[in-house]
Amino acid sequence: MSDPSRPDPDALLEQLRQQEQSAARGKLRIYFGSSAGVGKTYAMLQAARKLLSEGREVLVGVVETHGRSETLALTEGLEVLPPRQIDYRGRSLPEFDLDAALARRPSLILVDELAHSNVAGSRHPKRWQDVEELLANGINVYTTLNVQHLESLNDVVGGITGIRVQETLPDTFFDRADEVVMVDTPADELLARLKAGKVYMPGQAERAARNFFRKGNLMALRELALRRTADRVEDDVQAWRSNKAISQVWKTEAAILCAIGPSVGAEHVVRSAARLAQQLNVSWHAVYVETPQLQRLPDAQRERILRVVRLAHDLGAATAVLQAQDMASALIAHAREHNLSQLMLGRAPAQPAWRRWFSGPGLHQRLAESAPDVDLIEVGRPLAAPAPKAPADAAAASWAAWVGQWQRYGLTLLACVATTALARPLQPYFDEANIVMLFLLTVVGVSLRWGRGPSVLASFVSVGLFDFFFVAPHLSFAVSDVQYLLTFIVMLAVGLVTGQLTAHLRYQAQVAAEREARSRALFELTRELSGALQTEQVVLSAQESLSRELHGRALVLVLDLQDRLQLPPGVDEQPDPPDLGTARWALDHGQAAGLATDTLPGSPWFYLPLQAPMRARGVLAVRPRDLASVMQPERRAQLDTYASIIGQALERVHYVEVAQDALVHIESERLRNSLLSALSHDLRTPLAVVYGLADTLAALPELPAAGLDMAQALRQEAQRINAMVNKLLDMARLQSGAVQLRLEWQPIEEVVGSALQAMQPVLTGRNVSIALAPELPLVQLDAVLIERVLCNLLENAAKYTPAGTAIDISAEARDGELLLSVADHGPGLPAGREEQLFDKFTRGEKESSTPGVGLGLAICRAIMQAHQGRIWAETAAGGGARFVLSLPLGTPPSLPDLEDANA
Repeated sequence: MSDPSRPDPDALLEQLRQQEQSAARGKLRIYFGSSAGVGKTYAMLQAARKLLSEGREVLVGVVETHGRSETLALTEGLEVLPPRQIDYRGRSLPEFDLDAALARRPSLILVDELAHSNVAGSRHPKRWQDVEELLANGINVYTTLNVQHLESLNDVVGGITGIRVQETLPDTFFDRADEVVMVDTPADELLARLKAGKVYMPGQAERAARNFFRKGNLMALRELALRRTADRVEDDVQAWRSNKAISQVWKTEAAILCAIGPSVGAEHVVRSAARLAQQLNVSWHAVYVETPQLQRLPDAQRERILRVVRLAHDLGAATAVLQAQDMASALIAHAREHNLSQLMLGRAPAQPAWRRWFSGPGLHQRLAESAPDVDLIEVGRPLAAPAPKAPADAAAASWAAWVGQWQRYGLTLLACVATTALARPLQPYFDEANIVMLFLLTVVGVSLRWGRGPSVLASFVSVGLFDFFFVAPHLSFAVSDVQYLLTFIVMLAVGLVTGQLTAHLRYQAQVAAEREARSRALFELTRELSGALQTEQVVLSAQESLSRELHGRALVLVLDLQDRLQLPPGVDEQPDPPDLGTARWALDHGQAAGLATDTLPGSPWFYLPLQAPMRARGVLAVRPRDLASVMQPERRAQLDTYASIIGQALERVHYVEVAQDALVHIESERLRNSLLSALSHDLRTPLAVVYGLADTLAALPELPAAGLDMAQALRQEAQRINAMVNKLLDMARLQSGAVQLRLEWQPIEEVVGSALQAMQPVLTGRNVSIALAPELPLVQLDAVLIERVLCNLLENAAKYTPAGTAIDISAEARDGELLLSVADHGPGLPAGREEQLFDKFTRGEKESSTPGVGLGLAICRAIMQAHQGRIWAETAAGGGARFVLSLPLGTPPSLPDLEDANA
């Protein structure tokens, strides 16, 4: 079961799945270089021509020659895909025709400049996304890429060259390439090519030589490209070794494996490994192997070891806590799995000869014998320092651990004595072989219950008790028959072997049970969260599951509508609640904080941000029972997985709620618009009849004065209702998109004058001041609709201000916009409702005798949005309300000169 050579079934299934996906996918080869001009495109074309001569189908999708005659000559004889012309800002630009390439479906296509940004209007914004679609359709692709276009190195290259490259692609796409071909040219040779005009055209080459193409820049970029290629090749080597099940370490990289032991000098070993890895500029791993003996260490000592593991992680190591029976075999397996050629460990303390003979070969010797292909580095012990005085609680814990250790051995002796007492009365009825079975059963039970050491003691004690009580002469260790010596030897051997195997199986079962429990808890949480439809359900399920798993307290702090963290209900009343300030720091920085971290480590709570694909959705606050829950790498990785799953569930629920709200809003708007349209059309006919009858009554000569007043009042009310119906119709037409703008270049002064003339009856008795800046530019607008906007604003100003209140109209051009404002000196806007006023059926005063349905400002905003403009409300400088219109300024057509026209 524990054979390291046995392949992992899950890994085999994953490998088969990846091979199946890869078989249906095209192959990608990237010609990778340090900068332009190293010969990437040339090398790609040479490879393509070789394949063409071998009978392969090759299509040139995009090749940028940059005026190089040698590169252009290599394209002769190759089929070239015509580019697609895209109109952009009045120009026709050529771009790679993805649809034509997919329809042509060649065996191999050349697509130069992988990081290129496509022109607006293309299917994908980036060329590497075009290549991804080609690969997904089974088309092989050759392409080129410079090191400065990798996203992870963009800021590094910018710091070296002083130029920040805007066109980048994700490193993940580069790493997924099937082949990476490094095209390298020394800096001096590249500068010579630049001077000879083999990189850019003369004018462009001169600018490049002054800025980007300097020798120091080129050498630094070359180093980055070589290192990135080496990393990629190392990944390929690892994948090959894994696929071929090669266990031998290949010393392609001087990577280091640091073995963390239980001794006090483990921290010194970790720091030495970090320094050596930094000097060699290689990666390194730090591993702590927890054997059954080390599992029984006192909690204080285990926490100290976990702190050393955490130190290694902070110093840049890939850390792991392995559970195994034998430390040497576990270290060797980890080194071979990750191709780590150097194993660093602390110097073993000197031991007397008798102890070495009794305990067998040490860890160093076993490593040297089992892994001759791994270099062993022994670190000296640190300089002696005065040992800190142990606190009282640590001394008490050590004493308790010592008592517990000897208690197991005492109980083992008691079990052997009990077996003797049980078997003694049965001696006349049982053979000696059966008595031996009882003692062996005791050995098995002790090994199951208390482990390896007590099982060894039980084996020796059982042999002695059997000899003393059950072998003649009784109550003596003398042996009358020599054959019993063989019985003792076999009994001791069987007891030792059985005890060791049972203890080993017990340990393996314990490790498997812990892993199964963690996997089951993760599965149960995922299943519960997958069915949650509300945030409260996600929070409750996560808290209950984590509290059970960690045997402590777990709280999920979510964000409210104001983006503030909120404690679950009732938590603030409990003792020692989590600190919202620390939780906010973890959320803002995207890092863990609190217990066992570098930020407020004295806190009893551990805070972990709930990172989702779009953004962090809250913070997970955990108060575990022991530090191992947050310090051990496996447990910490499990917490990170929990946080990711909870964050994704919260984000899913959030977008479900957003989608539901949007659907309800869309349906309500659709229903409202239908009702508005139907009611408006149905009301127009009876309103026209009422209005006509009112006019007819008012024209009758024999109508008395009272009847005349009633007829005029009826006509006014019909006019008011007709205006409301027109607004309803306008709103329905604007929202349905039925209104087509008639845009013309017009002076804004004429629109303002027309609106004032139309609203003259409403503005009677009011002082209207007009302040239009001189020489305002022409604006492209629909004069009828903008006039309606101004009329609505003037009507509002007259409706919601006392009689005689002045109205100010001003206009100016600023920052590419024409700003037109209508202000009054009335009571002003309702506080906090400036934006809400533009909603449909919203009025400035909820209870008012002022007539209206609250559609005027909504119509104004719809008209302004149709003009790509804006409208907003604000409080005027001297008090009152101020509505501002913003129209974008374009470039008006040039007018012919008057003298030229007369001529």
